[in-house]
Amino acid sequence: MPVRAEHDRAVLAELLGRDPVLHAYELGDLDDFFWPYTSWFRREDQVALLYHGVNPPTLLAFAPPERTAQLAALLTELAPLLPARLYAHLSPGLDLVLAPRFRVDAATAHLKMALTDPARLAAVQPAGEPLSAADLPQLHELYAAAYPGNWFDPRMLDTGQYVGIRQGGDLVAVAGVHVWSPTWRVAALGNVTTHPRVRGRGLAGAAVAALWGRLRASVDHVTLNVKADNATAVRLYERLGFTRVAGYGEYALTALGRV
Repeated sequence: MPVRAEHDRAVLAELLGRDPVLHAYELGDLDDFFWPYTSWFRREDQVALLYHGVNPPTLLAFAPPERTAQLAALLTELAPLLPARLYAHLSPGLDLVLAPRFRVDAATAHLKMALTDPARLAAVQPAGEPLSAADLPQLHELYAAAYPGNWFDPRMLDTGQYVGIRQGGDLVAVAGVHVWSPTWRVAALGNVTTHPRVRGRGLAGAAVAALWGRLRASVDHVTLNVKADNATAVRLYERLGFTRVAGYGEYALTALGRV
């Protein structure tokens, strides 16, 4: 079966739902909120997503180790059709599949983590209040001070799944989502940070606990991505009940001979 575009959400949901933790981002992107920004490609039971909601677009392609060869075959056929510039989130080794056609401009190792012990998170005293579009200026200020270069789409505030903690009227900590889908019952936490002047006081954990309180009735799986070398963040999430479930790489790619 050669690679082909896939437009049937039910088919995609069935394939991705076989491993909802590994594919939480893709499952979330099946929702109407993200669907218009997506292109899906399938070869047998392997799926790749090209997300157009950011510039440059982002390719997501994940498989467990025993299925990496099958996903590599998909990417080999798909590579000539990809944009000249893109980001790619790929299971280990799949960057080598794209190497003949793309130059790697940047690469970072990441971990996928999943909430496996929610009792730990439930034991944390939650703090914070829901954020809305009216809080966007303060949120931008916080990210500029505490999390420069993070990926944040202001549309995400429309989910209602962003929680912020204020001190003296200033927003000093936040926890939010990259995807949230009650339909497919998955969420991926993202854009979690604390202002440098108040770090070490447990505010990030309190904000995540408050966010979990809002999410838990609507989802079965809560995941997140974190840089593998961010030991502070990894320890925080492990204390909150998250477990490392997979490694992957994030890459900035430029097509050879097309730019």
